[in-house]
Amino acid sequence: MRWFGTKAAAQGDARPVLARAWGTGAVVLGEWPASYEAQLRAGVMGNPVAQRAMRLVSEGAGACALTVRGHDDADAVRALIGRTSAGQGLVETLACNLLLHGNAYVQVIAGADGMPAELFALRPERVRVEPDARGWPAAYLYRVGESVTRLHPEDAGGRTSVLHLKALHPLDDHYGLGCVGAAAGAVAIHNAANVWNKALLDNAARPSGAMVYAPGDGSVLSPEQFERVKREMEAAFQGAANAGRPMLLEGGLDWKAMSLTPAEMDFVGLKSAAAREIALAFGVPPMLMGLPGDNAYANYREANKALWRQAILPLVAKIGAGLSQGLDGWWPGVVVAPDLDAVPALSDERAALWDSVAAADFLSAEEKKAMLGIG
Repeated sequence: MRWFGTKAAAQGDARPVLARAWGTGAVVLGEWPASYEAQLRAGVMGNPVAQRAMRLVSEGAGACALTVRGHDDADAVRALIGRTSAGQGLVETLACNLLLHGNAYVQVIAGADGMPAELFALRPERVRVEPDARGWPAAYLYRVGESVTRLHPEDAGGRTSVLHLKALHPLDDHYGLGCVGAAAGAVAIHNAANVWNKALLDNAARPSGAMVYAPGDGSVLSPEQFERVKREMEAAFQGAANAGRPMLLEGGLDWKAMSLTPAEMDFVGLKSAAAREIALAFGVPPMLMGLPGDNAYANYREANKALWRQAILPLVAKIGAGLSQGLDGWWPGVVVAPDLDAVPALSDERAALWDSVAAADFLSAEEKKAMLGIG
């Protein structure tokens, strides 16, 4: 089946016109990063909560066992998917790209025998879709610096050469919707709280005060005196190294300590709420991030199961379905799917299934094996 190229153009009358969403429509407030690279640097690379959430999902997806069936040469497909892509696991890299960017691109590199020898994961922020006159993708442009490579979706034999996986985007026909943009606001708040805490530590871990000049005759400090007092305060009394150092004041100078109101000191709760929003954007239960809450063992076990059921397994299933479609030209009928029996978090569900099937006396042994997926 050819999804692109001349055959797609011949069926143009049966296809609607596709369009791109040039903007998200959201109002950007404050100084939140807008570009994908800036969001990664501020979020995943500079925020511990976002980085841990990303690793939980992507590493879990990379460690998830896959079943390959539907073709006699399933071992070759399993070995091809299991190879590293530029030193990184293929499924883990695709899961990370889908989670953060919303798009994942796989280039199928054929060997000397014409069969796929490597599945290379392309950097999604470097790929641009080149549409035809009706908006359907005709090629992919891969840009690295000044170099631009034009990649065709299919080879001469009509088999997939570039596989595009994307998360659902309700306003864009060509690109998927990632979660790093939705978490940008919470990441900015969390990072700002960290900067606030660092500033408190740099200033003796307490609110600042005010130097009051009240000589009694109503005079004020001259500009030279003001600058001298300011330099002495910064050099001798400011910073964590000078915490608790006694202050010697001249006549007319008085130090007035200033405190913050409870509402202004509520940045601790604000930081916790921002961390929960970051975990929510990545689909990770906050309990698994070490955030304050009901951290009981039973709750932790249920949260781990929810992580697999609601985040990791759907992501792996999407990747497996995309790889199945892309490799169908070489291995017709091949199906790549996650192996639920090999997921440790679902062991109690499997045990309950086995117990219920074993207790069904009205089933034969062959029927029980079929229900359990054996044979």
